Amino acid sequence: MARRRFLGFVLAAPTLAVAAQIGGSELAPREADAAIPSLPQPEDIFDLGDLQNLAALPTSGLISVQIGADGRAAFAVPRTEVGQGMTTAVAMMIAEELDLPLDKIDVTLADARPELLMNQLTGGSNSMRSIYTPVRTASAIARQRLLAAAAAKWSVPVSQLTTSGGVVRGSGGRTASYGSLAKAAASATTISVTATLKARSDFKVLGTPQNRLDAHASVTGTKQFTLDLDVPDALPTMVARPPTINGTPRAILNAAEVKAMPGITDVAAIAHGVAVRGRTFGQCIDAIRALKVTWGAGTVDGESDATVLKKLKAAQLPMAVPGLLDQYIDAEFTFAAASNSPLETGAAIADVRADRAEIWSCLKVPIVAQEEIAKLLGMPQDAVTVHVTQGGGSFGRHLFHDAAAEAAEASQKMGKPVKLMWSRTDDFRQGRIHPMCVSRVRATYLLGNVVSFEQRHTSVQTEFSHGLGEMITSTAAKLPIAGNLSFAESIFLLSQSSPYNFGVTTQLLNEIPLKFNTGSMRNIYSPNVVTAEELVVDQLAKKFGKDPVAFRREFLKDDRLRAVLDKAVQVGNWGRSLPAGVAQGIALHSEYRGAVAVLVEIDCRPATVNRPIRDGVTGPRVTKALVVVDPGFAINPRGLEAQMIGGLNDGIAMCLTSSIHIKDGLPLEGSWDNYFYTREWNTPPETQVVVMPNTSSSPSGAGELAVAPSFAAVACAYARAVGKMPTSFPINHGTLSFEPLPVQPSTPPSPTDGLDHAY
Repeated sequence: MARRRFLGFVLAAPTLAVAAQIGGSELAPREADAAIPSLPQPEDIFDLGDLQNLAALPTSGLISVQIGADGRAAFAVPRTEVGQGMTTAVAMMIAEELDLPLDKIDVTLADARPELLMNQLTGGSNSMRSIYTPVRTASAIARQRLLAAAAAKWSVPVSQLTTSGGVVRGSGGRTASYGSLAKAAASATTISVTATLKARSDFKVLGTPQNRLDAHASVTGTKQFTLDLDVPDALPTMVARPPTINGTPRAILNAAEVKAMPGITDVAAIAHGVAVRGRTFGQCIDAIRALKVTWGAGTVDGESDATVLKKLKAAQLPMAVPGLLDQYIDAEFTFAAASNSPLETGAAIADVRADRAEIWSCLKVPIVAQEEIAKLLGMPQDAVTVHVTQGGGSFGRHLFHDAAAEAAEASQKMGKPVKLMWSRTDDFRQGRIHPMCVSRVRATYLLGNVVSFEQRHTSVQTEFSHGLGEMITSTAAKLPIAGNLSFAESIFLLSQSSPYNFGVTTQLLNEIPLKFNTGSMRNIYSPNVVTAEELVVDQLAKKFGKDPVAFRREFLKDDRLRAVLDKAVQVGNWGRSLPAGVAQGIALHSEYRGAVAVLVEIDCRPATVNRPIRDGVTGPRVTKALVVVDPGFAINPRGLEAQMIGGLNDGIAMCLTSSIHIKDGLPLEGSWDNYFYTREWNTPPETQVVVMPNTSSSPSGAGELAVAPSFAAVACAYARAVGKMPTSFPINHGTLSFEPLPVQPSTPPSPTDGLDHAY
C-alpha cells in the first residue's frame, strides 16, 4: 500500500486544505492447512471493520487537513477520544507525511456532521483502520502542494527541495516556513490530485513510541471534559429515577416544595425521571432525595438473574452434529451481566431555545444523537448543533446519547441551559450493561482429529440503535452474509470466527427480546464466545493427551497466531514448574485483522483466595500476565501497550470479579464500591506486553483486541489450578459482598466521610 498512488483533493480555501478519496481494498480468505481444514467463516473474509470502512468510503473526501498561515496543521477528527489515545495517533500520521513537529499539529473533535453519513462512528476498534490512509493521503498531498508553491516562488524544480520541521528547504540555504507558503499552496477551486505515501522504511514518527499529547493535561487536572466547560447560565442538573429500569414518572407529588429548597431553580418531569436544576450538584442531590414521585412500570419489572437465565436456556438453538461414538465434548457456559459504566458518569450540557439548540457531550455517534435530539425537541436537524467533547472512558457506553437527550429535554422544559450529570448509581442501575448470555459448545473428534465444532451463543438482545445498525442496512447488499439477517446476527458473523481447523465449524447467535438497557460493551460478543471456545480447546487437548500449546499449534489456521503463540511460550516460560494451586493458562484471539496471545499465571491457593479484603470478594489472583500482540502495523507502540494492559484488566475482571446482579428488574450494584472491576489486590504484580515486528503496512484494530483472550487465558489457568473447568462467570458471581443501596431515593446522599467511603 505504501508505494501506491492515492487520489485526493485540494479544496477551495484561503489557505491550504486537503482531503483524501479512498477506494476499497481487496479482501481474501486465509488459507487452512490442517488435516481437516475448516471453510472460511464470514469474519475471515470480510469483518466488522471492513464493513465500517466500506460504509465510510463515500464521504472520506469530506475530511480535510488544513495548514494555516501560522504554519500549524489542523484536523477535526470525525471520531471520539475517550482515553484510547486516538488523537495522538492521528497527529502522528499528519506529522509523518507532512514532516511537521507533533507540537505544531492541532487535533480536535469534529462537531456532528450529517454530511459524513456513516463516517462519524467510533466503535469496533475501527478508528485507526478507517482513517489511517485518508489522513496520511491528505497530509502527503499537503506537503506536495507546499513543495510546489516553494518551487514556483524560487523558480526551481521540486526535486531540488526537501522538507523538515515544518520548513521547505532549497539550495543555497533558502528556506520557507509552511505558514508563509500556505496561501500560495491553496487553490481557488477544488482540484483532483494524487500523491505517493512514504515508504515504511522512511518513517521517523509512525511506529515510534510517543507519549500522549494530552498526558500532561490529564495528570495535572487541566484536561477539559464535558462538565468542565463553562457555558453561560448552565446550572447543575440531576435526575430522580424510577425503582425499575425505564420506569416513567406519573405524578410529582411535591414539586413546589422541592423547588423551594435552597438553590433549586426548576423541577421538570422528563421521559424516564424528574430533572432538578440547582446552584450546586449537592443541592440537586438533596432535592432528588426529597422528591415524592408516583412511578409507572418499567420494561423488565420482576426480572432477576434466575428468570433471565431460564429464558436464555429455553431459547438455545439446537446443535446439528450428533456425537460420534461418544467421542465429543459438550459444554455450557453462563456469563452474568456486566456494567458498561466508564469512570466518567453520563454528562451533557444543553442550551435549548425556541428555534435552536446547542449540545455538548461525549458522543461516539454524534450524527445519530443530533438527528434523534432534533426529533425529540420538534426541531429541524440543522437547528441542533452538537459539539463532541472528550470522554473519561467509554468501552462502548458513549455509543448512546442518553445523557445528551435528557439534558436537551430538561433544558427545553425548563427554558434554561442545564449542565446535567448522572450519579454513579444512575450509571450502574439505569445505564448500559453487557447482557447476560449462555454459550454452548459441542466438539466431536475421531481418529486424532476434530471433526466438527459448533457454538450456539444465546444472549439477551444487544441494542444497536446507535448507528451501527444503520451502517449495516446501508451496506447490506455488499455483505458476504445472508441479507435477511438481523443487525445482531450480522455483527456476530462479522466479528466471530474460530482460529482453528476443526472440520465443520459453525458459530451462531440467538437473542431474546428483553428490554434491558444493553450496549456494545467493549468487544461485544467476543469475550464470552472466545472464553467458551478456549476452555473447550483445553479439554480437547486433554482428551488427545497433548499439551494445550502443542494442541493449539497443530490446529491453528493462521501463521500470525502461531507466531504470537510461540513468542508467548518463549517469553512467558510456558510449562515451568509451579506449586499446587498455581497454574498457567494461555489463549489466542484474532479479530480486527490483528492477532494476540495472552499467557497468565493464577494463584488459587487458600491463603490467596481467602485473604481478607474490606467490603470485597477476593478469590484467586493473577500474579503474572503476558500479552503478545501482532497489530499489523503499530502506529504508536507505547499507546498500543497501554491498550493491551487495559484489555488485560478488563479480561481479569470479567473472569473473576465484575458482574451485575439483577433483582426485581434492577441491578443491585449502585457504585464502584459494589462493582468489583480489577482492583489493586487482583492486578498482576508482573505484567509484560510484547509487540511483534510489523506484518502489514496498515494497522489492525487494537482497542478491544486483548479483552477476549485475557478473559479466556485467566479462565483456562483457573481450570488447571483447581482441576475443574469453570462454567459460570465471573467466578465470584454467586457471592454478594455488599449491602445494596436503597432503590428509592435513586441517588444516595452526598458523602460526609469521603476519606473513608464514596458513592
